[in-house]
Amino acid sequence: MGLQQRVMEDMKAAMKAKDTVALESLRAIKSALLLAQTETGPGTELSEEDEVKLVQKLVKQRKDSAAIYKEQGREDLAEPELAQAVIIEKFLPEQLTEEEIERVVVQTIDAVGASGMKDMGKVMGIVSQELAGQADGKTISNIVKAKLAN
Repeated sequence: MGLQQRVMEDMKAAMKAKDTVALESLRAIKSALLLAQTETGPGTELSEEDEVKLVQKLVKQRKDSAAIYKEQGREDLAEPELAQAVIIEKFLPEQLTEEEIERVVVQTIDAVGASGMKDMGKVMGIVSQELAGQADGKTISNIVKAKLAN
């Protein structure tokens, strides 16, 4: 079942359950999918990779908004954003743990012979492509920086 079909099924369930947070989150996914399909042209389907990137972007937006709200002491606004992020994350592939990401980063550093921060872009490119959808870029970046700084 494609992402759009899963979203529609979950929207029906959320409507029946009167779950407004889930419904709002699912509508955001549906809207983003429709917008992306419109941009690519009529009759073209989004690839699974594009769908994953789109969902990751939506999760990142929610988390960033929540962080800003928390900084400003607005917990009342941060909570719904985090709740939506949790619901949207359900449409992503299973996320890797930091240890698993670290293992891939170390293997990549050894494979390309990276020896310092000057090689960060090369390592990031390979690791990001390998772990697409399974880890967010910020976590990958932090681990790569830590490993290359040593």
